[in-house]
Amino acid sequence: MLPLPENRRKIVHIDMDAFYASIEQRDFPELRGKALSVGGSPDGRGVVATASYEARKFGVRSAMSSRQALQLCPHLLFTKPRFEVYKQVSDHIREIFRRYTDLIEPLSLDEAYLDVTEDKAGIGSAIEIAKAIKNAIQQELHLTASAGVSINKFIAKIASDFQKPDGLTFIGPSKVIPFLESLPIDKFFGVGKVTAQKMKGMGIHQGADLKRFSESDLHRHFGKSGTFFYNMVRGNDNRPVRPNRISKSIGIEDTFSADISDKEEMMRELKTLCEKLEKRLDNKEKKGKTVTIKIKFSDFTQITRSKTLFYDINQASDMYAVVQELMDKVDVEELKVRLLGVTRDITERKLAEQALAERTDQLALAGRAGLVGSFAYDVASGTIQMSPGYAAIYGLPEETAEISRESWRQRVDPDDMADYEARRERALAARQRELLAEYRIRRPDGEVRW
Repeated sequence: MLPLPENRRKIVHIDMDAFYASIEQRDFPELRGKALSVGGSPDGRGVVATASYEARKFGVRSAMSSRQALQLCPHLLFTKPRFEVYKQVSDHIREIFRRYTDLIEPLSLDEAYLDVTEDKAGIGSAIEIAKAIKNAIQQELHLTASAGVSINKFIAKIASDFQKPDGLTFIGPSKVIPFLESLPIDKFFGVGKVTAQKMKGMGIHQGADLKRFSESDLHRHFGKSGTFFYNMVRGNDNRPVRPNRISKSIGIEDTFSADISDKEEMMRELKTLCEKLEKRLDNKEKKGKTVTIKIKFSDFTQITRSKTLFYDINQASDMYAVVQELMDKVDVEELKVRLLGVTRDITERKLAEQALAERTDQLALAGRAGLVGSFAYDVASGTIQMSPGYAAIYGLPEETAEISRESWRQRVDPDDMADYEARRERALAARQRELLAEYRIRRPDGEVRW
C-alpha cells in the first residue's frame, strides 16, 4: 500500500511535564510548589536528572551539575530518583496510548510519538485524541502532559514544547510553513547551542533566514546535518512512527569521584571499560562494527569519536585497540576529565528491516533536496565522492562533497558516464543482494521491495 501524502498524516507527540519531579511532588505533598531537583547530591558528583518548574525559573536544567544548580537556586531541594516508580507510571501512560493507536514510538519513559491517522476509537480527530490522552493522564495519574499535533514527527515534537507545561498545540498543513519561517532558530529540534550560535553568526535567526540558504550551502557549513536542516525548515519529514523502537548501541561509562588529567590513567580506565563492555555484549549476544568513545571534561563539555570497522568486534582487546587509535587523535593534555565512556553499536537481524527503512527515509529526504543522483566522479583517478543520498544507499558516512548530476555530465566524456552508470547499477544490485543474504528479509508476499 502506498504511503499517505505527508499532509494527510495525523501525528501526535506527547511529552510529560517535568516527569520525575512531578511524580515526586505528586507522591510527597511537602515537595509541592518547591524548587526540586531529582538526581544526585550537590556534595559529590551529582547531576540533575529533572528539575521542577519552580527550579527552572532559577535556571536549573537537566544534565547540570547539582553543585551548580544549588548555586543558582540556594533553596533547591534534592531527592534521589525512583526509577522503578517512573517505569510503572510510564507503563500506565502507554496503556492509555494503546486505547487510541498501536502505532506508538516511545522515545524515553516520558515521551512518545503516536500515529493516529487511523485511530482505534474511531474519533477521527487528532486534536480530540490528544485532549483525551491528556485528560486520562490527569485523571488517572494526577500528572500533566503537553501535546503537539501536526502532519509529521518533526513538527509535532516542536509543537509539544510550544506551550509547556500542560499545553496542546496544533499546527495544521496550511500553518506549517508560516510557523517554521517565524520560529526562532534555537527552537528547531536538532539545533543545539553551538549550532545555534554558528547560525546566528551567519545571520540565521529564524526559519525564514535558514530557508534562504541552498542545500549545498548548508551541507558545506554543517556537514550531513545540513540536509536535515534544509528539509526540516520546509516541513519535509516522512519518517513513519515505528513501534518497538530498539536501542542500536550498548555502552558503559564511568564518572570519576575526582577529575583525572593524566592520559595514562585515562587509558587504564578505558581499558577497564572495554573489559566490562565485553561482558555486557556477551550477555546480549549482539554483533557490531562501530566503537565510540565519550569524553566529558570538568566544564561539562563533551566530545565523542567513532570508528567503524569492516568486521564484527566483540573482544575487549580489539575494542581497546580502536579506543587507543581514537584517543591518539584527541588532545587531552592539561584538560581535566570527569567522565569516560565506550559504546559499541549493535546489529541484529530483527533490526535489519528497520535499518533499511531508515535508509529509505534518508534517501527520501536527500531526494527532495536533489541529492540522489548527485556525486563527484574523477575520471582520471576513478575516485567517486558520494552525496548523502548515495552514501545512505551504501551505508557510508555522509560527510562527503557533492556535485550536481548536470555539472558532472558536463565534466565527463559520455562514454565514461555510461560506463559509470552501468557500474553504479551493478553495485547497487550487488549491495541489495548482500543485504538480503545477510539479513534474509522477506515481505509477507515473498518479495523484497527497496
